[in-house]
Amino acid sequence: MKQDTKIIAAGRKDSWTQGGVNPVIQRASTIIFDSVEKMQHATKNRANNTLFYGRRGTTTSFAFSDAMCEIEGGVGCALYPCGTAAISSALLSFLKTGDHLLMVDTAYEPTRDFCNKILANMGITTTYYDPMIGAGIKALIQDNTRVLFLESPGSNTMEVQDVPTLAAIAHQTDITVMLDNTWGSGINFKPFDYGVDISIQAATKYIVGHSDVMMGTATANEKHWPTLREHSYLLGQCASADDCYLALRGLRTLGVRMRQHEKSALKVAHWLKSHPAVDKVLHPAFEDCPGHEFFKRDFSGGNGLFSFILNRGDDAAIVRLLDGMRHFKMGFSWGGFESLILKVNGLDRLRTAKPWTETGTVIRLHIGLEDVDDLIEDLAAGLARLDD
Repeated sequence: MKQDTKIIAAGRKDSWTQGGVNPVIQRASTIIFDSVEKMQHATKNRANNTLFYGRRGTTTSFAFSDAMCEIEGGVGCALYPCGTAAISSALLSFLKTGDHLLMVDTAYEPTRDFCNKILANMGITTTYYDPMIGAGIKALIQDNTRVLFLESPGSNTMEVQDVPTLAAIAHQTDITVMLDNTWGSGINFKPFDYGVDISIQAATKYIVGHSDVMMGTATANEKHWPTLREHSYLLGQCASADDCYLALRGLRTLGVRMRQHEKSALKVAHWLKSHPAVDKVLHPAFEDCPGHEFFKRDFSGGNGLFSFILNRGDDAAIVRLLDGMRHFKMGFSWGGFESLILKVNGLDRLRTAKPWTETGTVIRLHIGLEDVDDLIEDLAAGLARLDD
């Protein structure tokens, strides 16, 4: 089955659709049983898509979890109320006091804060590493290293990691490999083909695709699924049936949306590359992006998210640029149908393993589904305001 067909068919068992096109929305906290035998059966099979108690899931969440496994790989997918919950729960499922974590230096800022504030208070130490370290990661592994965490491409600056090399080295000493695969979305990067044990996504972004649901997923291979499943359950993590339904609805158009996001983003990126106010474009598809060779080797496509560095503009000029945009709106997150723009702050503070040395202002864009020529016109007017 080709990928576009799989996206349409995933998670649509007859028992979940009940004769309709889409899985039904089953809202439930308490599940009732007609007999002791049925209750005992549910208790015994509660971890295997069996109705037991609402926090274990309903048919709607079972359908979404199965769909994610069919598309991304893995044998089981845990659901969370947001991407950060998926990251924190996955880490807590495999780390304990006295353990050591290797965390990529370009990680999503809330991931870094979780390591520095929550894990540190639990007696779990974190070493940040250069995303381009490759085989050099071996020198950072300690006797108590339990998890290697990757994010590829990296938040804001788009470095692409050599995932199979990092995973292979980690597995030599039985280290669990986790990847924030939100940028790859499960269709443009297949994590389990490259040695990842647990693939995490902020499904809030491209899976949902409409900027109206908070959702996180963590999909695991056979070895790690039982631990992830049970620990996430004990941490109280779950997702509502309505949110699962909306995530399933967004999933059906993921392939066509991603192709359009990628096409439009590349056109904007190439236009920016030739603009006199732009020093550098940070996009994995460009040869000067760190790890571009891994992007070409491992990814089947891109999306709408990338950044660029300005070569001029003081604070007042940046405000003029941002405040006057017509089609680009300022907002956190990305992955929806709308185009977004923001100034990236704090890279000098957030990078410790390999300090950020670029002096220009970094602007992050998410290219939505608007007409790309309108977006370029909007950016042209905004960049012109730098010199007002």
